[in-house]
Amino acid sequence: MSSRKKVLLVGESWISSASHAKGFDQFFTTTAHNGAVNFLKVMSDTDYDVTHMPSEVAQSQFPAKVEDLAQYDAIILSDVGANTILIHPDTWLHSKIFPNRLKVIAEYVKNGGSIMMVGGYLSFQGVNGQARYRNTPIEKLLPVTCLPYDDRQETPEGSEVKVISAEHPVVAGLPATWPVLLGYNEVVLHPEATLVATVGEDEHPLIAARDMGNSRSLVWTSDMSAHWMPDDYLAWPGYKALWVNCLDWLTARG
Repeated sequence: MSSRKKVLLVGESWISSASHAKGFDQFFTTTAHNGAVNFLKVMSDTDYDVTHMPSEVAQSQFPAKVEDLAQYDAIILSDVGANTILIHPDTWLHSKIFPNRLKVIAEYVKNGGSIMMVGGYLSFQGVNGQARYRNTPIEKLLPVTCLPYDDRQETPEGSEVKVISAEHPVVAGLPATWPVLLGYNEVVLHPEATLVATVGEDEHPLIAARDMGNSRSLVWTSDMSAHWMPDDYLAWPGYKALWVNCLDWLTARG
């Protein structure tokens, strides 16, 4: 039996459509994207068995029972809006009563599970406020609170990272110099949380951690891949170590 800890990564996928005009003629294409490829690659030879549930799968297949989530040591929500988890096709298409899966996650954490949110256009409050995690059971678990509006901070010139709590296990052993980030979600630090690192001129939270006794929560408010995370991060010696540290801290108990 494998001793690797089990992690459920939800999100990090999208589908784009394009219209192509070539003189008289026009045609359309559709492309599927997976933003978790690099993360999954570096985690493949660690102590973590990561199951990726893409956004288009999560709407119908994300567990609706706490006991089905209990197999996981941690859940990561990355660039997937609250509606995808909240509104099951049975409710959306057939007006049927269905469990509130945001509450299911909250119960999972209450029972000792841990949760992490990674930034993106559909994380925290998100683009045009569409991620909609503000005032949800998920927000109540996090080490940050969400703004009531579009929370994106786009910084194409690059935003510097500043480690605030160098003694925290999430940043243990990481290089002193971090590559810049090209954007992030602006959030507000929870009063019970530890600010581990900031990003940008206004030093907004980048990494924040919250220990709730028998469970833990963590945030990284930028992307885990394009577009806010440039390729420099993939070549950075700290890229793999950062994610391993995050999961080590999340899944530690006591």
